[in-house]
Amino acid sequence: MGFYDDARCLLNEYGDAFREALPRFLPPSFPRGNERKRICMGHLILLLRPGFLGFKNRLSRTHGAGLKKPLFMGGLGLLFGLVLFVLSSRVLVYFQSVEMIGDLLAKELLSMVFLTFFSLLIFSNIITALSTLYLSKDLQFCHSAPVPVEALFAARAFSTFLNSSWMALIFAIPILGAYGWVYAPGIGFYLNLVHLLVALGLIASGLGILLTMILVHVFPAQRTRDVILLISILMVVGLYLLFRFLRPERLVDPETALSVMHYVSALKAPDSPYLPTHWITEILWGCLRKSERGGGAFYMLLTWSTALSLLVFNIWTACFIYFGGFSKAQEAKKRLMGGKRVLDLLIRVVTKPFNSDLSVMMAKDIRVFFRDNTQWSQLLLLFALVVVYVYNFKVLPLEKSPLPLDFLQNGLAFLNMGLAGFVLAAVGVRFVFTAVSAEGDAFWILRSSPMRLRRYLWGKHFFFLVPMLFLGLVLIVVTNNFLEVTRFMMWLSCGTMFLLVAGIVSLGIGFGAMYPRFDHENIGQVATGFGGLLYMMVSALFIGAVVVLEAGPVYLLFMSEMKGRSISTLEHIYMIFSFTSVLGVISAAILKPMALGLRALNESRRGK
Repeated sequence: MGFYDDARCLLNEYGDAFREALPRFLPPSFPRGNERKRICMGHLILLLRPGFLGFKNRLSRTHGAGLKKPLFMGGLGLLFGLVLFVLSSRVLVYFQSVEMIGDLLAKELLSMVFLTFFSLLIFSNIITALSTLYLSKDLQFCHSAPVPVEALFAARAFSTFLNSSWMALIFAIPILGAYGWVYAPGIGFYLNLVHLLVALGLIASGLGILLTMILVHVFPAQRTRDVILLISILMVVGLYLLFRFLRPERLVDPETALSVMHYVSALKAPDSPYLPTHWITEILWGCLRKSERGGGAFYMLLTWSTALSLLVFNIWTACFIYFGGFSKAQEAKKRLMGGKRVLDLLIRVVTKPFNSDLSVMMAKDIRVFFRDNTQWSQLLLLFALVVVYVYNFKVLPLEKSPLPLDFLQNGLAFLNMGLAGFVLAAVGVRFVFTAVSAEGDAFWILRSSPMRLRRYLWGKHFFFLVPMLFLGLVLIVVTNNFLEVTRFMMWLSCGTMFLLVAGIVSLGIGFGAMYPRFDHENIGQVATGFGGLLYMMVSALFIGAVVVLEAGPVYLLFMSEMKGRSISTLEHIYMIFSFTSVLGVISAAILKPMALGLRALNESRRGK
């Protein structure tokens, strides 16, 4: 029988339910025109419906105890937005006080804000599009369904836009709201702000999705993800280092006022009249300054025509190359065996002091870390963070301070312990906190193995203790050398950092065991959840408590050395009490999270 005879038999068997799905099985020439548009629109609504229903169900089921977590997260988000709003307002008020170039600085800052968010949105859409369009687990089911390819692509593109844009656009609101607060524009500014942010998100999403489709059409999706990830990390590192080495603190240094215009010229370099960020900046700046100069309507039409044109062009492109790229995404990823000898040598050195069971576990963790490009590539970001952190202390203008140089140097070195601790906590939430969840679905093997969970958790602790301690000591020793601190402060900083690192690692392992996510698709998602946020807050409290408890005794010791006086008996008692309290806090931070994490894992095993 011919094709249409087969289709007629299927229609007789499945009835009206199959009739609506028939266009999927028919040749591309049938149907066309308005009929095909109507069918695609119906399928698009059908594909989007599960997402909206899932969101509705999550809202309806969130009540009672379930409200605590979203309310807590929402409260933290509001607090962060308020802090960002206040800081942005203070910066803009300061710019207004600068004669001649104040408005120019404010406008360039607005342009840089949009350019930064636009770049972040493009990279976010590229990464998200790889998952939603090519690597998601439900795509095989969707492609096997009788759905036109343009409807499926449009639904996935809409999900990409929402998932990758909402957070960046929300965090832009406090900064842009500060402009409205300081310049007090009319209602037109806020109306334009709403629809222009949507247009900017659509343009960034369109460019990101288009670039993703082209790359996946040329390379397999798995390899494309690695390439894009590496390029994005290198660009972020480059921009981060470039911005810091521009030394923006010179704007508030009166001795460098003559070079401010050269600095502003350097800031204007990335701007271009062909960028959507330039169009949006011109529109909003005209509203802020209440300018009657023409061009706003032109830029507005240019922005929205670009957004809608990209939407249509992407759908046309998807009809030709999307399904072929999805087929390539199902291919296995090739593994390169280069560097195997170096990796084996590293594993032998690291695992030599441990017993066979712990050495096997550590060897597995090392191999997984260097095989997963999403993990080892983040060492580049860590390197940039260390470079900028050390550079900040190198360029500190200490000689311009009215305070005594010795007091200022050692005071900054003491505060540096807290700052370095916060840096290590931020590193720990990405690598240490996710250590337990990184086992994934294979965690049942550990449960059924002879290794006890207590030994497993402490093995993880010692595995991360050495690299975290190395990083912490590098930050402390190098910056203290730049500050030229006393020998006492150097030894105190190193000893305190050693104990802080032990507590931070224990907090990471313990909270990671209390809030594991073994069903993750990307290990980076684990660190952004409720458990990761709670770990960061407790780590900040722990670091702050240690610094505050040590502040009094360190001040007494330093002042007695500067003034050449002896320490009284009462001061000795106070110092002993303070340092004993520090040891108590650190001991609790080391032991308590590990015990709570062990209990959580045992309870989850009994619950299953």
